[in-house]
Amino acid sequence: MPEPSELKSNFYSAHADLLCISYERCMGQPLLANESTLIAPIESLFTAPFALVSHGIEADPIFNFGNQTALDLFELTWEQFTVLPSRKSAEPVNREERQRLLERVTRQGYIDDYSGVRISSTGKRFLIEKAIVWNLLDEQGHYHGQAAAFDQWTFL
Repeated sequence: MPEPSELKSNFYSAHADLLCISYERCMGQPLLANESTLIAPIESLFTAPFALVSHGIEADPIFNFGNQTALDLFELTWEQFTVLPSRKSAEPVNREERQRLLERVTRQGYIDDYSGVRISSTGKRFLIEKAIVWNLLDEQGHYHGQAAAFDQWTFL
C-alpha cells in the first residue's frame, strides 16, 4: 500500500481529479458513486470495490496508479506496480490484442466493452470482462495517458 502521504501528494490529488473528470466526460456519469466529502477522492479511488489502473504517456507506458483491488489482482505492491510497464499486465501472446485495444481507445476516446486475459506477478491468469478503458484528458484537452476500471473478473 502506498504511504498515506504519497496518496496525498499534489500529483495524486490532481490525478484523482483527472481520472474522475475524464471518466465522467466519456461516460456521462461519475466514476465514484456517493462520494463522501470527508474522504479525499484519491483515497476513495484507492479503496473502491472495483479495479482501477492508469498509465502515463511514456514511450512504453508505466502504470502510475493502481487501487488496492488492482494490486490484489496483480499480486503486486504499490512500489512494484507503479514501475511496471502496463504491457506486462498481459502475457506476451496477448500483448498484440492489448495494443489494438489501446489504439481503439485512443481513436474513440473510450470503450466500455473490453474483455481480455491478464496475468498476476505469480502467473495467475484472470479474465477481465466489461472493462471501461478511457483516455485521460485534462480540461484543456491535453492527453495524460489511459485508465481502466472493471468489476468483473474470473480466475482461469
